[in-house]
Amino acid sequence: MNLTSDQLIFWQHGFLKLNQTIVTTWAMMLVMALGATLLTRRLVTEGKISRWQGALEIIITTLEAQIKDVGLAEPRRYLAFLGTLFLFVATCALCIIIPGYKPPTESLSTTAALALCVFIAVPLYGIREQGVGGYLKTYTQPTIIMLPFNIISELSRTLALAVRLFGNMMSGVMIVGILLTITPFLFPIVMTALGLLTGMVQAYIFTILAGVYIAAATLVPKPQSVPVPSPKAAS
Repeated sequence: MNLTSDQLIFWQHGFLKLNQTIVTTWAMMLVMALGATLLTRRLVTEGKISRWQGALEIIITTLEAQIKDVGLAEPRRYLAFLGTLFLFVATCALCIIIPGYKPPTESLSTTAALALCVFIAVPLYGIREQGVGGYLKTYTQPTIIMLPFNIISELSRTLALAVRLFGNMMSGVMIVGILLTITPFLFPIVMTALGLLTGMVQAYIFTILAGVYIAAATLVPKPQSVPVPSPKAAS
């Protein structure tokens, strides 16, 4: 049994490989892009809306509310990035009901790529809000002694994002595969349902953590107000 979809190689020339993870990832992106194009081509702003538009508005409104809850006051500015992360991970999890399908998120290369996107997006959003100097200054807060620790924290949380998603997604697929060899009917159905729930939870956690990191990077420190002595205290 292949532990990950990286082990199933369709084509190889030297160090170049085309494995199942790459094929599945591009297929997922193609399906999502095509689905988004079809679902958004007849959106209306007045009158009766379709069921698909209603469902899309519910998803977008929920995502905006969750983004705002993590401390990002203008969720529309981050919706494209965080919403894409959530929809990709969630779609990969939902497709496990397809026989023979292995989610690309069970591969460490995919989860590392997603975490790398967050690693790059955090300073970009931080620089956009605070400027280069203001963002770099946050690494020296509260004192300059914290500079190496803040840098290590930045790198370690990216690694934690990748490993957490990879471990949770791969463990679910492995458990289903093991139970499939023991009891081929009852347990796989139950574990597949549990895998769907776990995948959606992991998509939510990954997106919320990315939002928290961005919120921390875009938080502009407020200037400390100097207390003014009252006339009575001065006298």
